[in-house]
Amino acid sequence: MRVHRAWLVAGVAFVAILGAAGFRATPGVLITPLHEEFGWSTGEISLAVSINLVLYGLTAPFAAALMDRFGMRRVVAAALTLVALGSGLTVFMGASWQLVLCWGVLVGLGTGSMALVFVATVTDRWFVRHRGIVTGVLTAGGATGQLVFLPVLAWLAEGPGWRVASLTVTAAALIVVPLVWVFLRDHPSDVGTTPLGGPAVVVRRPTANAAVRALAVLRSAARTRAFWFLAGGFAICGASTNGLVGTHFIPAAHDHGMPQATAAGLLALVGIFDVVGTVASGWLSDKVDPKVLLGVYYVLRGLSLMVLPGLFAATTEPSMLLFIIFYGLDWVATVPPTVALCRKIYGADGSVVFGWVFASHQVGAAVAAIGAGLTRDHLGAYDLAWYAAGALCLLAAVMSLAVRHAGSHDGAPAGGQDRTRDASRAH
Repeated sequence: MRVHRAWLVAGVAFVAILGAAGFRATPGVLITPLHEEFGWSTGEISLAVSINLVLYGLTAPFAAALMDRFGMRRVVAAALTLVALGSGLTVFMGASWQLVLCWGVLVGLGTGSMALVFVATVTDRWFVRHRGIVTGVLTAGGATGQLVFLPVLAWLAEGPGWRVASLTVTAAALIVVPLVWVFLRDHPSDVGTTPLGGPAVVVRRPTANAAVRALAVLRSAARTRAFWFLAGGFAICGASTNGLVGTHFIPAAHDHGMPQATAAGLLALVGIFDVVGTVASGWLSDKVDPKVLLGVYYVLRGLSLMVLPGLFAATTEPSMLLFIIFYGLDWVATVPPTVALCRKIYGADGSVVFGWVFASHQVGAAVAAIGAGLTRDHLGAYDLAWYAAGALCLLAAVMSLAVRHAGSHDGAPAGGQDRTRDASRAH
């Protein structure tokens, strides 16, 4: 039986997303080497990470609109090239502002264009059947990127040096570009087929400027309570994952005597179990109310973070391994139900709305990254940051359960695209 073209597109998207996650994971293994070579404080280095996280998020809604206007293939290929440039230029830097420019601005813009809005765009265009589980698998590509890159980059940073690690990222980004250009297609109609499990769709590209459309969708969605609950919860999601654990777990473990490569290996294990958790979450999102899933995920994450400070040690204890497994299953499990809620509430504008919700995720991550770095600089330990993140996750659970959808839309529908939709009747 012939394999549907949608699976090839999903496979190429998976490779690009995998790479983007690996590129973004790199600063976590560079904090200690950069501090030792240049004497930059954790706060200074965390500033570059924070800007990376903010741009990674703020780029997302505009990238979604650009993909509608110019196509996924062009946007993703350009993004990979930008990542390669930003990573490669770091080998010449000698001041902290240059780290901000390279890893903060260039890599932040590049990886932001391959953020989770790319997942939402691919699944919206190419899948009707299996949409939830494909969303879960592509989201899990981010965790797999950590799994593949982190231990290798940590070994390179400790051995040959952090410059070799940066150049490895450059090479990896450039290798993916031809795959994207040759195999990724924007719409099923481009290759004479239909979405998997659905009828043919008449594609009419938006005539509005991409930035104008992204801002118009934001203005409309911002008039609904559901948007603010989703954005607030996802901001806490970013603070408790990418911003805190993704950025500071390795140096926090190093503070307790654990070798950096060992800590990076533990963070990579989070990626292994996140693959399982996120795919399962995608499957559940097709069958269970997404807001209930979010509430459960945030409660479990909050409780796990509150016990983490007591688990750090110079060696890998069974209790830490148990945390890694439990936390890993929950790491990005929040994405499929959040995408599903954006689609249910905002219809055809769902991917752009999710872009703005994801932007809040990265703003939260940026605040946590810089805040945890300053906490470490001033208090000498990260404990307060872990406890605060745990408490915020419990708040995110409350906000998620307060989201109204499926016929109970509480504000104006999102707008700005040529296709007909009405968010109040999206599901």
